[in-house]
Amino acid sequence: MGNAGADVDFAVGMGGAECSPHSVPVPPARPFLDTFRENLKETFFPDDPFRQFRLEKGGRRFVRALQYVLPILDWAPSYTFTFFRADLIAGITIASLAIPQGISYAKLANLPPILGLYSSFVPPLIYAMMGSSKDLAVGTMAVPSLLMASMLGKEVSAATEPTTYLHLAFTATFFAGALQASLGLLRLGFIVDFLSHATIVGFMGGAATVVCLQQLKGIMGLDHFTTSTDLISVLESVFNQIHQWRWESVVLGCGFLSFLLTTRALSKRGAMFFWISAAAPLTSVVAGSLLVYLTHADKHGVEVIGYLKKGLNPPSTSSLIFSPPYMMVALKTGMTTGIIALAEGIAVGRSFAMFKNYHIDGNKEMIAFGVMNLVGSLTSCYLATGPFSRSAVNYNAGCKTAASNIVMSVAVMFTLLFLTPLFHYTPLVVLSSIIVSAILGLIDYGAAFHLWQVDKIDFCVCAGAYLGVVFGSVEIGLVVAVAVSILRVLLFIARPRTTMLGNVPNSMAYRRTDQYPTAQCFPGVIVLRIDAPIYFANTNYLRERISRWIDEEEDRLRCNGKTGLQYVVLDMGAVSSIDTSGISMLKELKKTLERRELQLVLANPGSEVMKKLDKSKVLEIIGQEWIFLTVGEAVGACNFMLHTSKAENIGVEIGAALP
Repeated sequence: MGNAGADVDFAVGMGGAECSPHSVPVPPARPFLDTFRENLKETFFPDDPFRQFRLEKGGRRFVRALQYVLPILDWAPSYTFTFFRADLIAGITIASLAIPQGISYAKLANLPPILGLYSSFVPPLIYAMMGSSKDLAVGTMAVPSLLMASMLGKEVSAATEPTTYLHLAFTATFFAGALQASLGLLRLGFIVDFLSHATIVGFMGGAATVVCLQQLKGIMGLDHFTTSTDLISVLESVFNQIHQWRWESVVLGCGFLSFLLTTRALSKRGAMFFWISAAAPLTSVVAGSLLVYLTHADKHGVEVIGYLKKGLNPPSTSSLIFSPPYMMVALKTGMTTGIIALAEGIAVGRSFAMFKNYHIDGNKEMIAFGVMNLVGSLTSCYLATGPFSRSAVNYNAGCKTAASNIVMSVAVMFTLLFLTPLFHYTPLVVLSSIIVSAILGLIDYGAAFHLWQVDKIDFCVCAGAYLGVVFGSVEIGLVVAVAVSILRVLLFIARPRTTMLGNVPNSMAYRRTDQYPTAQCFPGVIVLRIDAPIYFANTNYLRERISRWIDEEEDRLRCNGKTGLQYVVLDMGAVSSIDTSGISMLKELKKTLERRELQLVLANPGSEVMKKLDKSKVLEIIGQEWIFLTVGEAVGACNFMLHTSKAENIGVEIGAALP
């Protein structure tokens, strides 16, 4: 390689090991359209969904396409009676949970209780046909319900304008479904990934805290309660009305909450106790209704659900609002709740899929969620997703396929047709207790503590989301969490890590000197590793940081009385790409080092980097002879040149001393 001597073996200073330099070729040019097509595929089709159709022809390809769109056509032909028995048990079990939870969450969203049952009837049927998860149990969820109540309640009061509020809820659900289906169809599922694990932990924990606080209204039996969701407003509303607390509601609420929490604790001790926990919500509803009916507690301040209309979902197509002044609030509510429901549903589905060792398609899940909410908005349903509590019951009950959702839907249909009058005397305090017991599991203290131990920045994201929700609002908490997450991404891009490398004794490996204290650095040579692509956002920082590394190394060598620095080796192995700003930075760095009589050396540059360096003529500026395949070869060449130069200087001095 030029001055290094391409055909000369040289010692690299690694325990006597020797190696020969290898040239780093410039990859052959590819047509722009080929490169663009490949990048597009990796961005939007990383799972290669069309691979399964390549070997199929004619009608068989059409069948496979239908099975891809409707997974039920894939697993239904091989469905067995054993599977049906397992799904039947699981479906009935989750129905016993879905009925009281559906009524409870509808009340949480300030919607008529019957909508909770409607939303547990139609959406599960759609998901069973289109969803790819075997374990997800579809229905309403506490956090989106709270979000809907909070965001819609700022524009329209559910108490004074119930019809308009109801229509806005249907419209928000329509927009949420449209957004979810669009993300899936356009393969934009990666957008949901901006809600990191830390964000979801903090946001869900904060929302769960807010939901629990909101249930104090029902448990205390209060008629008037703040519409704000922040901690201060809720506590003020509770303690400013101490004289209005109803002891009957407090006793009932504490009693049923204790029962639900006890059964939940028992469920963790063995499989036989699981059924007790799964049946506890419906048992509470039945027991509470009987207690109110027999004692006439509804006439002594204990509020009950009241009349629930019999019959299946009525159509709501004409109820959608697509005109000012309310359309924008419905759009904003739908987009926010749709993203939250999507992130939680996909996360829950992936978790249980991991337990059973199968794969779910995130984009297909988005389409399934979107279609079921679009259809739901037209059939008097509000936003549905895959709640963790219901899915956990479905999984523990031994479900085998998505048919458990069909069984649950049939059970809810039977309830809508024949059993709704039985819920007339169900006390609201029981619904509040069911919500609190179900929602406490969303406050994941263990995950927050784990974040603190592993990554303090992730913990700050989590804490920001939690505190934003609890002391501000659900929207503020979400904005804070996403903003901190994006800021972290920007900091990673704008401030990439650069480290100094040294040779691990008796090996060919070069590793970080701060991680490997025994790693050796060679006088006159500094090896720096750049751990990120070089973009316009980080070029100025990298230029300054590299200069600082060089200054610090020269000061260290000067203090130790060693040979001054002569070579700067940049390990480019982690630099996957470089833009024009990065290329300009390398040019400027080369000129700066030349003025300081230092040589720039590149090691292990990738194909994309080499192509751009070649097209921009930077290879000619740096010199092809100073581009090496590995850090070891680069350091070896530098050592060879240092020793050669030293030998020449000694020869000159000896020659000058001879007479």
